[in-house]
Amino acid sequence: MKLGIVGLPNVGKSTLFNAITKAGAESANYPFCTIEPNVGVVAVPDKRLNVLQELYNSQKLVPTAIEFYDIAGLVRGASKGEGLGNKFLGHIREVAAIVHVVRCFIDENVVHVEGKIAPLSDIETINLELIYSDLEMLERRIDKTRKGLKADKSLQGELDLLERINGVLESGQSARTLDLTEEEDRLAKSFNLLTYKPIIYVANVSEDDLMSGEDNAYVEAVRAHAATEKAEVVVICAKIEQEIAELDEEDRIAFLSDLGLDEAGLDKLVHACYHLLDLISFLTAGPQEVRAWTIRRGTKAPQAAGKIHSDIERGFIRAETIAYEDLIKVGTMAHAKEKGLVRLEGKEYEVKDGDVILFRFNV
Repeated sequence: MKLGIVGLPNVGKSTLFNAITKAGAESANYPFCTIEPNVGVVAVPDKRLNVLQELYNSQKLVPTAIEFYDIAGLVRGASKGEGLGNKFLGHIREVAAIVHVVRCFIDENVVHVEGKIAPLSDIETINLELIYSDLEMLERRIDKTRKGLKADKSLQGELDLLERINGVLESGQSARTLDLTEEEDRLAKSFNLLTYKPIIYVANVSEDDLMSGEDNAYVEAVRAHAATEKAEVVVICAKIEQEIAELDEEDRIAFLSDLGLDEAGLDKLVHACYHLLDLISFLTAGPQEVRAWTIRRGTKAPQAAGKIHSDIERGFIRAETIAYEDLIKVGTMAHAKEKGLVRLEGKEYEVKDGDVILFRFNV
C-alpha cells in the first residue's frame, strides 16, 4: 500500500516522514528541499503477532507494511508548473491514498509559504491544484469519449459520469464529495483522478496543544472540512513523533506514558489508513514465522491466498481458519480443533480481520 504525504512547504511533512520511517529525509526551513519523493517502508504495528510468535515459538515475526512517499511541497500554481508542480502532481497519481499534512501550530521561527497560519486556506490551495490538474485530464477524456460514442453507444454511461464529475470539479469541490453507486465508483477509480483518491488530513499541532488533549481552533476547522469530503483526521505533533522515533521500544512506551498518550502518531495514522481504505489483516503462523497480510475487506479466501503466492490461489482447495481471539482463548491449535473452533472454508468465504489461516492447495 502506497500513501503519498503532501502539503504546502514547511507544514511538517518531511519532519513527520522522518519520524515515522526513520529514513532521514532532508528537512529544512525552505521550500522544495524535497524534489524526488523520498520513500519509507513502515511496519504496521500489530500486537497480535507478538502473541502468536510466543504461542508458536516462531523464529521470525513479519508484520505487513505501508510505503510512505514524501512528495515535495505544492504551491499555488502547481497545476501550471509552478514550483515543479506538474512533476509533483504526477507523483501523487501513483499512490493509493493521500496524507495531507496541515499546519495547525504557530511558530515564528518556521516560515509559512503564504505568510499566515490558515489551515482551510492551505487545504484549499492544495485541493484547487489537484482539481485543476483533474479538470485538464477530464477535458481530454470527455473529448475522447464523445468521439467514441458515435461508434459505441455503451459509452454513454461513462460520458454521463465524466460530465457529472467535471461539473463538481468546476464548482471547486473534489470528486470524492460525490455519492456514487458501486458501479460508478469502480468506473470513477479507473479515471485515476487526484481528487477521487481517499484522503487523510494530518493536523500538525504544537506539543502543548497535543498534551492538552483538546482540539485547537485550527484543528476544529480541519475536522469540519474533512466531514464534507468523507475524509479522516489524525492529530499529531511531528516534533514529538521525531523524538519517539529515536527511542527503543521500552523507552518509547515509557515516554508515551509520561506524556499521557495511548499510542504514537504513526499508530493513529496507520489505523486511519486502514479504516479509510477498508483494509484488514489476516495472519499466518507456524514455527518458522508469524506474518500479517493486508487485504481489502470482503476479499475471498482464494484471492487472500494469492497475496502469499499466486500458486496457492491457483491451486486453492480450502482454508483452515480460526479467529485470533478463539485461538488465544484455548491456547493451542490442537485444543482449538478438539473444541471445533477450526473451520474449513471454501472459495466463497470472505476473510475476516484477525483470521489465522492455513491454506490447503494443490498445483
